[in-house]
Amino acid sequence: MNKATHLRHILELNLAMLFISTSGVLGRYIELPVPVTIGLRALFAAIVLFLYCRWQKMSFNIQSKDRLSILATGVLMGLHWITYFYALRLSNVAIGMLSLFTYPVITALLEPMLLKTKFDRSHLLLGGLVVIGVYFLLPVISFENSITQAVMLGVLSALFYALRNLILKSKVTNYNGSMLMWYQLLIISVFLLPSFYFFEVSHVKNQWHYLVILAFLTTAVGHTLFLKSFKQFSITTASIISSTQPIYGIVLGILVLGEIPKVSTCIGGVLILCSVVIESIRSYKNV
Repeated sequence: MNKATHLRHILELNLAMLFISTSGVLGRYIELPVPVTIGLRALFAAIVLFLYCRWQKMSFNIQSKDRLSILATGVLMGLHWITYFYALRLSNVAIGMLSLFTYPVITALLEPMLLKTKFDRSHLLLGGLVVIGVYFLLPVISFENSITQAVMLGVLSALFYALRNLILKSKVTNYNGSMLMWYQLLIISVFLLPSFYFFEVSHVKNQWHYLVILAFLTTAVGHTLFLKSFKQFSITTASIISSTQPIYGIVLGILVLGEIPKVSTCIGGVLILCSVVIESIRSYKNV
């Protein structure tokens, strides 16, 4: 892979992060119970991806040895979305998205153990920089307030996301990313079907256009592009570069919701962006 191709892959990954970052604004804006929102998000996106996969004549066959792993990734993805959206409801776009981005640190710690890759201390240091950035969100920690609860849910969401990505890393070389994402969406849809019975769904008709954006742009397009990046980068490199997502999300939060972040939040965002730039330069020089 030459440098021009590598640069194109970095730009594609950043475009994926821009699309995925719309989840912060939409998660705050959609006025539906979280399980219902996630269930409809998965259902609508599954329909879009199914039509795309059929149009591209992709095979939906999965080897028997991989079925349990794919099932696990679907469950982990659903748990990731649910905990993340609850974090957004308890705080704001900046807090919710930045707390989620402890996941590059979790990924850096888990990847050598789960995928038997060489441990890279620089990844751990860059991940630590992300943690310091998140720390600035909580200069005073109290487990009784909603902000702390939101950060705890964001970190839990990060753990689910890191595990899902690590499991998928070994699968994307054998299967198309869109097909894998479709199976995950299908699994989430099935598991969350009971939510339509236990929660209020009468307001869906007033929120459907936001749900369509969440399903198509954020989920079907954004996450498919992100999965494709696993073929070009290590899972940790992709994770750290994807830390541009909260920066995009905060800007959208300012423009759409008028949520102006505090100075401490801005400092945290700058630290996270620094880790992204450093890792992008490192990966580019190593081509």
